[in-house]
Amino acid sequence: MTASIRHTFAATCITLGLLASAPLTQAAESGTTVVSAAAQMSELSTFYRLVQQAGLSSALEAPNVTVFAPTDEAFKAVPAATMDKLSKDPELLKSVLSFHVLPGNLKASAIDGSAQPTSLQGGKLNISKAGDFVTVEDALVIKADIQAGNSVIHEIDRVLMPAVKK
Repeated sequence: MTASIRHTFAATCITLGLLASAPLTQAAESGTTVVSAAAQMSELSTFYRLVQQAGLSSALEAPNVTVFAPTDEAFKAVPAATMDKLSKDPELLKSVLSFHVLPGNLKASAIDGSAQPTSLQGGKLNISKAGDFVTVEDALVIKADIQAGNSVIHEIDRVLMPAVKK
C-alpha cells in the first residue's frame, strides 16, 4: 500500500468515526432535550409516541433528568391487554411513564451497589450495579449514558410497572 493510499484510508476511517459519533455529540452541545433525543432514536419510537400521548413532554424537557427509556422491543413484550388499558387511561399511562424518570442526572458510573431513588411518579426505583451491569427494578440497562443536553437516557429492556396504590 502506497503512502498516499494509506493516508486516504486513514482519513476516511477518521471521518467515518466522527460521523458515527456526531449525533450524540451534537445532542449534548446543542441543548437537545430527552424528548427530542428520543424522537431521533428509532429504537425509542414507542416511548416517544407514548410520552406525547401522556402529555409528559414538558416534564422531560426540564434540565437534569434521568430517563430509563424502554425500547420498542420492551413495549412489544407488554401484554396487549395492558397496552390497551394504558392507551385508554391517560393518567395510568402518565403514571407508568413517569415511573421511568428520576430528577437529577444519574450516570451509570455513579451507581455503586444499590440505591432506591424516588421517581417522578413518586415510587421508589430499585437500581443496582454489579460489574458493568446496571439494573433498574427487573430491567437491564442495555445502553447507558446517552447524553441529551444536561439530562441522560438509559435504554432498558423492559417496561417498568409501578406498584398499584390501593
